[in-house]
Amino acid sequence: MRQTSSVLYIAVDTLIPLRGSSVPGLDAFTATLDHQAIPAVWLTSRSRLQFDDPRRKHGHTHPFIAEDGCAVYLPEDYFHLRPVSESSRTKKAATVRLGRFTCIPVAQSLPAAAEALQTLSQDTGVPVVTLRSLSPRELAQNTGLPQKEAELARQRDFDDIFFFAGVSADQVERFLSEGRNRQLQFRRHGVLWSTAIGPSVQRCLRELAKLYDRALRYHAHIVGIATPDLAADLFPFCERTILLTDRKSEEASQDQPAPLRARRLPLDVPDVWERLLGAIPARN
Repeated sequence: MRQTSSVLYIAVDTLIPLRGSSVPGLDAFTATLDHQAIPAVWLTSRSRLQFDDPRRKHGHTHPFIAEDGCAVYLPEDYFHLRPVSESSRTKKAATVRLGRFTCIPVAQSLPAAAEALQTLSQDTGVPVVTLRSLSPRELAQNTGLPQKEAELARQRDFDDIFFFAGVSADQVERFLSEGRNRQLQFRRHGVLWSTAIGPSVQRCLRELAKLYDRALRYHAHIVGIATPDLAADLFPFCERTILLTDRKSEEASQDQPAPLRARRLPLDVPDVWERLLGAIPARN
């Protein structure tokens, strides 16, 4: 691996929306990072399968963190790791092969989350509908996605996607509170929710930092880059942070605390990517 001053961790769900166009210039920015040998790890709430197309379109060839911190996915031979066999696996060092990637699981696998969600629904008397249980037509209707994209949306490795049907706000709050007591973590995505056991963006970053440090033989700066709606899940675990702001994202995050010590860059100016490159710190 070539020497680099920094490793970037970029929360990309707002930059690459499920529907519509990506933020202009992102593909050129990705190519420039590769030319300058600056790794860019992407963070997303989407699954490994959902993320294939965006990564291909933007030429992203580095690791990514999927399903809201459930796992790290490493492209083939990126760190020259080999999956650890089931019999010799330890919780700390476990790797598995998922599709074309070597995966470092952080959360428990989907069967555990699905079973816990079903048990919680039964115990609380609060009905939920999982995307896995829907017909293809129902799936497209409830996600608002074309059928092919909707099918990818429900194929997960770790978290379970669901929605509430015909319940009150009090029931929802009771359901979520009891779930948290049982060590379930919830994320809201519009009308949909996801739940997983043990996801951690912090641990994903820590596991990747160890691998980069070992490959580089020194510590590169951990730089977090995000829009205001996604910054809270990433910035606390980064050494330096860059907040990409625009009018829409600022309005959407008015009720969220402002990230501390974050350098702010306007996302809606023509030279935002050049400014961002200039803001990436040099190695001390």
